[in-house]
Order: sequence, then structure tokens, then C-alpha cells
Amino acid sequence: MSKLLNTIMPLAPFGAAFATTNRAVPGTKLIDLKSLNLIAPIAGGAKGYHAAGDVLTKTADGRDLNDLWSEFQATLAIQNERRQALIDLLTFTVTNIIEDVPQFGGGDFESMSEYGVPQGLRPTTSMLSLGYPFKWYDIALRYTWQFLAEANAAQVEAAHQGVLDADNRNLFMETMRTLFREDNRLANIQGQNYNVYTFWNGDGTPPPPYKNTTFPGTHTHFRTSGAAAVVPADIQEIVDDFKSHGYSAENGTTHFIMVNSVEARVIRQFRVGVSGAEYDFIPAQGQPGLIVPNTQGLLGSQPGNAYRGMNVIGSYGTALIVEEDYIPAGYLSGFASGGAASLQNPIGVREHANAGLRGLKLVKDKSNDYPLIDSYYIRGFGHGVRQRGAGLIMQITANATYTAPAEFAVA
Repeated sequence: MSKLLNTIMPLAPFGAAFATTNRAVPGTKLIDLKSLNLIAPIAGGAKGYHAAGDVLTKTADGRDLNDLWSEFQATLAIQNERRQALIDLLTFTVTNIIEDVPQFGGGDFESMSEYGVPQGLRPTTSMLSLGYPFKWYDIALRYTWQFLAEANAAQVEAAHQGVLDADNRNLFMETMRTLFREDNRLANIQGQNYNVYTFWNGDGTPPPPYKNTTFPGTHTHFRTSGAAAVVPADIQEIVDDFKSHGYSAENGTTHFIMVNSVEARVIRQFRVGVSGAEYDFIPAQGQPGLIVPNTQGLLGSQPGNAYRGMNVIGSYGTALIVEEDYIPAGYLSGFASGGAASLQNPIGVREHANAGLRGLKLVKDKSNDYPLIDSYYIRGFGHGVRQRGAGLIMQITANATYTAPAEFAVA
């Protein structure tokens, strides 16, 4: 078992405060498995300990528990893989507390005079400070030594797998809340408040100009469609906005539109000239077949049916359409991505500056003889938007005001 844990999460040296106590780390928040819709695989009694009496071999109907645990682990792995694919394309890792991003202006060349001296350039440069909050999370697994003496590896691994799922789900939920939230917030970082921004939200800060396009301070990437069903113009509006900010294929980014299966059924029917569509929806390779109502053939190419684990159902113009039921019905979630963990991805996930405190860590109990007894897991992270123009959420509704989905609303 120790070999498994060291393979998945190598133990890093911790300070005495971590290594010699089983109390919660100050300032942390306990992850409640029940609130994450998880049930601990092994009950463990009222005090939260896995006890010797919990060691079973078969269910009442004779099913081998080892087989069940293997099945549970396999299904959790699939679930985590889907969530992780979304996280990778939306985020990149940062370790800076804040980032000062220059907003450049400048001057122009003037006609040279034979006798004159050129005017000095006085660039009008301002700095936009982007903050990244940080918070510790933890969860404990507790065993009696008698339980560990009788349990086999599969039983202990099942409890460990439940923790991995809870960690992945926690990271995913914070990513999605950051994606859909329209309000800026403050983070107290080393005693000083910094703005943690979301995508452009009409907060009075004008986006930087790109080529001949300038933007007002009311420019927002949280919009409503004005209708009860998605139409081709909704997707085109998202793509055009990304291009207006410089997020395009020639600059190294790919456009994604993530939709629920409800919107996917409508988008599959988009055809040139129908409802104002400028393009045909092109099914991805491996998608269900259809009869094309002309004999001119395909201009261009079909996209692949997967992109780094994402379920690509096809394309509309330059946008890859991803069907993903983690996205609530009634929303188009558009983003420009440079690839897995690319710096061009819209959301930054801040980890600790100390490399030994990054990622999910397993902290052993004060007893070196039984390190798993009262062991607990910790992870610290925080989300903030780095590329404010690289994400755009459109709510499919006749209402004029955007409302974040209840699943990812911030209390």
C-alpha cells in the first residue's frame, strides 16, 4: 500500500507542525464528503475510525468485496478523467501571489526633419494587478491498527480512492465557479486587498485595444442571447469576440464552445442559410452518420471526435463544439485555450510558492510505526482569471440580465 501511495503522491518533507500532529491545519476548511455527494467506502463507526469490525469479505448476496472495490475505483477514475480534461483546458498553474499585467499605450513615429530632433516617446502604461486567492483544504482518513492488521490492500485503497475523488471534485467545482461567476472579488493577501478578476464584466476597466478594435469599460463577457433557444448567431458572436481580443488560431489558441446535450441537439441542425447560419455544423469523425442534402461534398475537414479527453461532436466555423453535461442546460460556455495547462488558458490556479507544498499531500500521524493511523490529506489552491478576454458565457434566455447557474453559483 505504501508503494501505491508513494507512486500517486510522493511524500514530501513537512515541518514539525505537519508531521507531529493530527489536528487540522490552522486556517483550513474540512472537506465534507457528504456535501460532495460521496459516501466513505468503509463505515468506521461513530468516531470516524475504520475499525476491526468493519473488515468484511462478502456482501449479503455473496459478492466479493474486492471485486466491488475494484469496480468502484474504475468508475471513479473515469469520472475524474472527464473532470480533469475540463480543468486542464481551462487552467494553468501559477505560484505568484499577484501578477502586474501592463496595459500598454504609446506614441507614433513622426516625419523626420533634416534639422529637428525627434519628440521623445512617453508611453502611457498602466498596470493591472491580478490577485490569486489561496486556501488550504484537508480531509482525514482514520484507521485502528487492528483494522490495518486485518484489512487487505483493496480495502484501504478504496478509502484512499474516495479521497482522490473528493480532491478532484473540489478542484473542479472551484474551476467551474470561477468560469461562471461575473463579479470581481477581493482577496486579502499578506494583509493587503487585491482584486481577483473574472472575465470582462463591464466593471469600468476597458479591455486593451487589439489592432483597430477598442473597447469601452462596459464591455462584458457575461451575456444573454435574447431568445429561448440557441441560434447560429450566438456561437458566431462568441467566436467574433474572441478574435477581436486577439484569441485566434494564428495566435495559438483554439475556440471551444461547451454545451449541454440539450443545446447540442439544436446545434447539430445548423445549416448555411437557415436561421442566419454562416456555416454548416460539421460532425466530428465517428459521430452518427447523416445524409448531406447536396452532392458537392465537404469543403474543409472533419474535426476529431476527441480533444485531450473532451467529447468533440463537431465544429461550427472555427469553434469546436464540445458536448459536456457538466455544463448546465441553457448556457454556452465559450473559451479560447492554448492547450493543456497553457499560459494562454483563461483561469490561473495558484499553488504554494514552496514546491514541497504543491498538489495533494498525505500527512502522516505522529506515530512513525503506524503512519496511516489518523493520517490526513491537504491541498492548497486558489482560482483567478488571468486572460480576461479568453472566456465568454452566454445564457440562453429571453431575459436581459445574466444569472449564473445554480450549480456553480457562489454563496
